[in-house]
Amino acid sequence: MSNQNDDSLIHSDDPRHPANLICTLCEQFFHNNWCTGTGGGISMKHPTTNHYYLAPSGVQKEQMKPEDIFVMDSQTLEYLRVPPKYKPSACTPLFLACYKKRNAGGIIHTHSQNADVCSLIFKDQLKIANIEQIKAIPSGNIDPTTGKDISLSFFDTLSIPIIENVAHEEDLIDSLNDVLDKNPHTCAVIVRRHGIFVWGPTIDKAKIYNEAIDYLMELAIKMYQLGIPTTCGIGEEKNYLK
Repeated sequence: MSNQNDDSLIHSDDPRHPANLICTLCEQFFHNNWCTGTGGGISMKHPTTNHYYLAPSGVQKEQMKPEDIFVMDSQTLEYLRVPPKYKPSACTPLFLACYKKRNAGGIIHTHSQNADVCSLIFKDQLKIANIEQIKAIPSGNIDPTTGKDISLSFFDTLSIPIIENVAHEEDLIDSLNDVLDKNPHTCAVIVRRHGIFVWGPTIDKAKIYNEAIDYLMELAIKMYQLGIPTTCGIGEEKNYLK
């Protein structure tokens, strides 16, 4: 690991520069109760240089500053900038897997309570269907005319794999790689009793997916509490309500 501390990589007046945007998003996620107590993590790729920007370990997310950010060369995977006070996030190997296998532009890891509860309710996958917010999630299929991702439809079933937690976050790498290989269209994975990882082609897309999935996880919990299957057909819900 290099001890280089090149602040030119993290100082910018552009609010959308990765070092600034990561701090903005981390504060939002803290206030959403997704990244409290220094938990969670985030990384994004610089749209021009392709450098990876990574939030550090052990920083209260609402207090993060650009000076706290790690910067990594996406080709050599060597650190170009290392903040003097902090160590790299344990999520780093998992973020790198998403960059490599999904060509992600941004990855978000939260400790969402909705993810944790869903991981207790569902076994291997969270499945939910016939809900409008599903349309925010990509299907993994490409429109041959536009070359753009086709979103899931209202009538589709969203499936999110659930993997088992381990004592050390970096040791989730084998399970994550297995999910990425076996579920080529998924943009998220739930870690049981831990949280969720969500990625997208840009950090903006990753944020949209994360927000939509958290909404759907909360709704899945409420449907479960009402005794309504999360994949029940339109009109079938009345069969489960007393």
